[in-house]
Amino acid sequence: MTTAELPSGLAEVLAGIQRLVRRRVRRDVAGPRLRGAQTELLALVAERPGIGVSAAAKELYLAGNSVSTLVNQLTAAGLLSRGTDPGDRRSALLRPTADGLARLADWRARRGELVARQVAAMSGADQALLAAALPALRRLAQRLHEEVEGT
Repeated sequence: MTTAELPSGLAEVLAGIQRLVRRRVRRDVAGPRLRGAQTELLALVAERPGIGVSAAAKELYLAGNSVSTLVNQLTAAGLLSRGTDPGDRRSALLRPTADGLARLADWRARRGELVARQVAAMSGADQALLAAALPALRRLAQRLHEEVEGT
């Protein structure tokens, strides 16, 4: 692979891995299947309980009405709760429910087990290459985050 091909090849592989992991993990989860955006919103709310819909939309780079739809879906599934912001009664504050936190923990555990199983099946040389690439991938993720955030 040439240096010129690296960015598109890397983006393609990372997106493919994410898609395959999500599909495989979703297949074995009890209850209604969550789409990627639903899982991302649930994870964000778990990390930042009390976040508002507008802030969640900004964080996820989604339209406010799209996040409102996701909130409605996750609330109906019993995974999120929506409360009123005491400072602005028109705004909703989002919190994960106990079921939502359990679902997210289960999803993360299944994802970790799947990836661990597949990495363990790889050769030692490939495992070492993956381990050596992690710092550079983390720096890439940080640079992308900074560019997106404008910092």
